[in-house]
Amino acid sequence: MKRVVSVSLGSQKRNHRVEAKILGERFIIERLGTDGDLDKAVHLIKELDGKVDAFGMGGIDLFIVAGEKRYMVRDAKRLKEAASVSPIVDGSGLKNTLERRVIEYLQKNKVIDFQGKKVLMVCGVDRFGMAEALEACGAIVTYGDLIFGLGLPFPIYSLKALNRAARIIAPIVSQLPFEMLYPTGKKQEISVNKFNEYYLNADIIAGDFLFIKRYLPKLLTNKIIITNTVTKEDLVLLKERGVARLITTTPEFEGRSFGTNVMEAVLVALAGGKRELTSLEYENLLDEIGFIPRILDFNQANLA
Repeated sequence: MKRVVSVSLGSQKRNHRVEAKILGERFIIERLGTDGDLDKAVHLIKELDGKVDAFGMGGIDLFIVAGEKRYMVRDAKRLKEAASVSPIVDGSGLKNTLERRVIEYLQKNKVIDFQGKKVLMVCGVDRFGMAEALEACGAIVTYGDLIFGLGLPFPIYSLKALNRAARIIAPIVSQLPFEMLYPTGKKQEISVNKFNEYYLNADIIAGDFLFIKRYLPKLLTNKIIITNTVTKEDLVLLKERGVARLITTTPEFEGRSFGTNVMEAVLVALAGGKRELTSLEYENLLDEIGFIPRILDFNQANLA
C-alpha cells in the first residue's frame, strides 16, 4: 500500500485521512496541519522521510511565478530541503495541468459558458494555468493578488498587468515570512468582513479556498465558486451564504476534496516516487485516471 502525506502549515482542524484505490493501487492519503508552525512542519517531514511514497507541501508554495520567472519562497525552501529520500511537491505541476483542463472541461461540456462572465481570481500567480484558461475562454478576470495576498485594495485586470506587478514585488515578497502572505494556522478562519465589493461584483469566484474564505461575505447569492480544498464544514458554510454551485478541481474522497499538493503527490507516487513529473507525464496520468471536476449544485444537494 502506498502512503502519501501532506504536511501543511494550515490548521490541524482540517486534518483528514482516507484510504483509496487509484489505478489499481491502494493508497493511504493523509493531511497533517501544523497551525502555522514551520519548525514543526520541518520536524514532521524529517521524521516521515523515507517512510512515505511522496509528500505534499501544504499551505505554502515553493515558488512565486512572474511570467517565465520563478522566485523560490524562502520558508518553502526549508520544507523542500527537509526531505532527502521521499519526493516532495507543492502542487504547482498539477495546477498548471489539471486546473487548466478543468476550465476547458467546464466550457466544452457547457457546464459554464465563461464568455463575458466576471471572475474574481483571488490569486493568479499561484494558479497560472487556470488564469490563462479563464482568459482564453473569454472570461473578464479581476486578479486579487495584491488584495488577498498583501491586503492592498488594488485589483489587477489582466495577466499582462499581473506579470508586470509580480516581476516588481516577487523578489521581495519571496523573502518574507510566509505567514505575512498566506493565512496559516488559526488565520485560516473567516476574518473581518472586508473587500466585499470584489466578491459581489463577480459572477464566479476562483482560486485558493483559504483566500476566498478569509474575507467571505455574509451573502454570496447565486455565485459560483471554483476552488480546491474544501471540508464538509466548508460545504455547509457556502450553502448558508447562498452559493449556487461549487466546483472543485480535485476529486472527492469521503466528502472532502484534498489540495493539489496532495493529488500531485499521489501522481508522483503512482509514477514510482522518484522525482517530479513533466507536464506531459501529468497529462498522461490524468487521462488514465479520468479525473473530472466535482460539481455540486447547492440547490439540489443534501448536506446533512
